[in-house]
Amino acid sequence: MAQRLIVLDRDGVINWDSTKYIKSPAEWQPLPGSMSAIARLAAIGFDVVVCTNQSGIARGLLSRDDLSAIHARMDAAVRAAGGRLAAVFICPHGPDDGCACRKPKAGLLQAVEHHFEASLCNRPVVGDSARDLVAASRVGARAMLVRTGNGEHTLASSATDIAESYPNLAMLADHLIEEAEQGHGG
Repeated sequence: MAQRLIVLDRDGVINWDSTKYIKSPAEWQPLPGSMSAIARLAAIGFDVVVCTNQSGIARGLLSRDDLSAIHARMDAAVRAAGGRLAAVFICPHGPDDGCACRKPKAGLLQAVEHHFEASLCNRPVVGDSARDLVAASRVGARAMLVRTGNGEHTLASSATDIAESYPNLAMLADHLIEEAEQGHGG
């Protein structure tokens, strides 16, 4: 069986987002159902990967150590729910830094492909913002929107063609699990 990969954006998909940025482990709070959704996806064989723009580092709002502590809290919460994260990829740059990794560019997703030696073509990439969906389309991934975080705004205002949207990560996971049981997807 081919390796199953799913890529999730972090803020607004896995945890509550903040216009003031998530700067400490105490500020990181999972969205209802997101930890069990990750656990259920991992249980059926998905390698769950997180790809997240974290310009708060470039803006001086948090350090790489702060971000590591936030991700340690996220990982502990996923593990407590019975799940596992295969990897976390970050873009620490600001919007004007001209990097190749900041979504909507495809660099983070290409790093996932390189790391796992697998294409993301037709594999689920989940986000709550147009930049997530654009990055997904650039690698031929299956762009999936959740309506948590910025998702409702993205759905209402996006010029991006949104083929799949779900109320939250838990319902998206239900859909992917159903597909897997029927022998499709992943």
